Amino acid sequence: MKKSKILMIVGSLLLLALFVFPLWNITLEAPQYPIPLGMDIHINKFSDTHEFDIKNINLMNHYVGMQYIPETIPEFKIFPIVIAIMVVLGVFIGILGKHKLYLVWIVLICLLGIAGMYDFYLWEYDYGHNLDPKAIMNFKNPDGTPMGFQPPLFGSKDILNFKAHSYPRLGAYLMFAGVFLTIVAFFIGKKESKI
Repeated sequence: MKKSKILMIVGSLLLLALFVFPLWNITLEAPQYPIPLGMDIHINKFSDTHEFDIKNINLMNHYVGMQYIPETIPEFKIFPIVIAIMVVLGVFIGILGKHKLYLVWIVLICLLGIAGMYDFYLWEYDYGHNLDPKAIMNFKNPDGTPMGFQPPLFGSKDILNFKAHSYPRLGAYLMFAGVFLTIVAFFIGKKESKI
């Protein structure tokens, strides 16, 4: 089997790691929490970084009028199906061995990744800005508008006395590695087609 085919198939199969490992993590650090609170985001669920983290985040956020972190969201039904389709499609394209189709798969997975990050941003924005006006504590910006509590999409950000961190987890890194392998497969396949 040609090297490009193997790389395309292996790269596609690496997406299966998303069914096992978390995709993303949001962590909140503050002086009153010696062990930071954290939430792992999988393609089909939210989970505690440490026991009871989500419960504690919900209790804390209640005071400023933030919504509770739900047990499930519609994306948790959609993402696993999309990932499974991309794996099957990638393996099928790898077996076909047509390097131009590798590029189609790469563009498609990148577009889906961008759409997923945009959806994540919208969810974070709503979560951090759609506050209950009757909350126990109301914080205002210097201009008098209600303060938002949106965590960063990527990186770290100060929110009152908290430092919020938002970074990829092992599932995302394995997915990036898979996409990288498919890019390599495309260029190797291009060379192989000229031989």
